[in-house]
Amino acid sequence: MTEQQIQKKIIDKLTQQGWYVVKIIKCNKNGTPDLIACKENETVWIEVKKPGEKLSPLQEYTIKQMRSKGLKVIVADSEDLRIQNY
Repeated sequence: MTEQQIQKKIIDKLTQQGWYVVKIIKCNKNGTPDLIACKENETVWIEVKKPGEKLSPLQEYTIKQMRSKGLKVIVADSEDLRIQNY
């Protein structure tokens, strides 16, 4: 399954669960996760990878920085993610 196919499944699943999901196409910060999911007073950033694919050093750094600021960041390699269990 490609990264794009996994992203689509995640977007569809979270949307059905009532999340507002945005796919980041281009932004001013390289290494930013692919998706943002928001629901009520919760926001989760999601980096999507193909199964077995690793984060780049820049993605690792960016995610570490985001988490240090209290942001929730998930790395997903399938649509079977549970945001509540962050």
